[in-house]
Amino acid sequence: MPQLKEKLPDGPQSPQWLQKIQWTTNPLGYMDAAGQRYGDIFNAPVIGNHPCLLFVSNPQALQQIFSSQTNQFTAPPNRLLQPIVGDHSVFVLEGDRHRKERKLLMPPFHGEGMLSNGQLICELTEKVMQQLLPGQVFTARTLMQEISLEVILNVVFGLHEGERFHQLKEAIVALTNGFKSPFTSGLLFFPSLQKDLGAWSPWGSFLRKQQQINRLLLAEIRERRQQHDSSRSDILTLLLEARDEDGESMTDEQLRDELMTLLLAGHETTATAIAWALYWVYQLPHVHSQLLQELNSLGEAPSVMEIVRLPYLTAVCNEALRIYPVAMLTVPRAVKEPVELMGYQLQPGTRLYGCIYLIHHRQDLYPEPEKFKPERFVQRQFSPYEFLPFGGGIRRCIGEALALFEMKLVLATIVSRYQLTLAQQEPERPQRRGVTLAPGTGVRLIMQSRR
Repeated sequence: MPQLKEKLPDGPQSPQWLQKIQWTTNPLGYMDAAGQRYGDIFNAPVIGNHPCLLFVSNPQALQQIFSSQTNQFTAPPNRLLQPIVGDHSVFVLEGDRHRKERKLLMPPFHGEGMLSNGQLICELTEKVMQQLLPGQVFTARTLMQEISLEVILNVVFGLHEGERFHQLKEAIVALTNGFKSPFTSGLLFFPSLQKDLGAWSPWGSFLRKQQQINRLLLAEIRERRQQHDSSRSDILTLLLEARDEDGESMTDEQLRDELMTLLLAGHETTATAIAWALYWVYQLPHVHSQLLQELNSLGEAPSVMEIVRLPYLTAVCNEALRIYPVAMLTVPRAVKEPVELMGYQLQPGTRLYGCIYLIHHRQDLYPEPEKFKPERFVQRQFSPYEFLPFGGGIRRCIGEALALFEMKLVLATIVSRYQLTLAQQEPERPQRRGVTLAPGTGVRLIMQSRR
């Protein structure tokens, strides 16, 4: 047995407060520099107040962390997002409560529940794109947010019209746009800045937007309790009918936190992923040409399933999620009992994050990792520890299947039916948006014409 190292992995030596600022303002620069210097595991105390917080970008180590059948690792709640999603969110729950809640939320995001939304996604994409005039410059991320928000409102609430629907849309966009800059995103990483100094202060503004959404969600919950319709298949209906072992239903507050989680996580990330895919398709003519050729091969009126099974379309979406993953890190894991990982002896309490961005940029897995090359996903199958845009293990993103499904259908609809060009000469740069990585300018495109 090899001699265990006594000390923990090294990491950047600058003060913790300075590392937090670097992580908030330039996360890719921070990870690239640390990864090049310290390798596949390093100490990065940039989230919370943990003095030992390890970033891991080794696939074998991640397999050990995520698939451990022992009690070596636990999946603690996501305290970073707790101020946004509340105390009862699936992000915050632990143990049995987390497993039960997750199981309850899964069905609409998979199988027939998801497939029934296929035509809706295509129609919503057409509705939004038809608002554009020839020659009009538009921001892809803003338009994709409109589409993905309508999709998730339909899936979660079964809502697609009405005053509350429009109020919720406006309120959610206002809240998420509040975290669009690295400065306001820093509020999540520096809890000491989370002070309500009035409506004009950043945190005060956030709290008032959150309260507005809470009022709308609670009004919808109470109305649906009074007018219950068990024939509906949306998530709110399923949650209203759910009962625990004692026959108790969820409280209004539990429902509100769960719905807030699904609304925010379910549209913001998907909109960003589609915007990135559009950027690469229109930045690289050979990618656009090959994708259009594949879409045209389906003929006039392909089915939803014919579209989502296309290999090159799938590869384009996967490569967009690889090169700039929307989530840079997995949900954290905590060491529960002494364990050896990559030759280091880790003690209980140590926090670990799978570093999705650094794994996706490993030269040994993805030659020329900074280049957009969809063919790598046609030529090779990657393991869940080599390609993990939706995280891994029991905290893997619950909406993964719906997100990919939506991403493919929106991209296919736009590329096959509209002629677009990039409106920007300069390369699109990633920028922190809350806890995600979004295109800095949002991807500016020009509508040329309808095909």
